[in-house]
Amino acid sequence: MKRPYKVLVAKPGLDGHDRGAHMVARGLRDAGFEVVLTGLFQTVETIVAAAIDEDVDVVGLSILSGAHNVLLPRIAAALERELPGVLVVAGGVIPQRDVAALTERGIDKIFGSGTSLAEIAQWLASTLDSRELN
Repeated sequence: MKRPYKVLVAKPGLDGHDRGAHMVARGLRDAGFEVVLTGLFQTVETIVAAAIDEDVDVVGLSILSGAHNVLLPRIAAALERELPGVLVVAGGVIPQRDVAALTERGIDKIFGSGTSLAEIAQWLASTLDSRELN
């Protein structure tokens, strides 16, 4: 990694399960990222405000509630308006059939169930490093 990138890990909506988000946050910290964890039940507005306040490079969205097709595009659009260029990634329970539509609507990468922490960290570092070169 060219520098310690800053990642916001957020739990949008009414999803009350945050074990995976905590595991990802810890794994990214261990890999050298600076991590901010917002906690449960975040709105689009609170996620965007936190991303701006923390001046993050990445917003990672963890969602298990089934509301991914509604919430994730709203968050991506708001981030594009307020913090253009921030990388937006997601993980959790997102069916493969929904991935293409979500990437078309502003999610840069979706990490499916079973993706290792090493894969996530490597993809983020590689993608962010390549952006630094441009």
